[in-house]
Amino acid sequence: MNDEAPAENLMPAKNVARLFPFVLKTRSLIVGRDSLRANKGKLHFVLITEDIAEASREEVLRDFTHYPVVQHFTSADLEKFFNAKGAKAVGFLKSGLAQSIYAELKSFRINQHLHSPKPSAPPPIPPSAHTVS
Repeated sequence: MNDEAPAENLMPAKNVARLFPFVLKTRSLIVGRDSLRANKGKLHFVLITEDIAEASREEVLRDFTHYPVVQHFTSADLEKFFNAKGAKAVGFLKSGLAQSIYAELKSFRINQHLHSPKPSAPPPIPPSAHTVS
């Protein structure tokens, strides 16, 4: 019997870090909640750390309800990956790179996507409702 953890539990955190140097190179990272709020229209998704305060977590979820929010890594990890000292929330600008990173972190998403149900076509008006005056 194999004692290894399932690959799906290890892969996202391990594999996604290989893309982080490209994030720095393309300058597609926004650090801090104030900067995130100021750049909402440019965001693909928001990443918050596991060690973020509960009140801050709730604030991010409230402020970014229309964006995917994933919770993973620690602030020490963000410092190591992005040289973002003390950061507990970062955002990734819309890009193919951000899509790839999000795809690998999707399992850590903590908010639900708010899709409004598409309205169905209105029911046809029965012929008897058509009146000619």
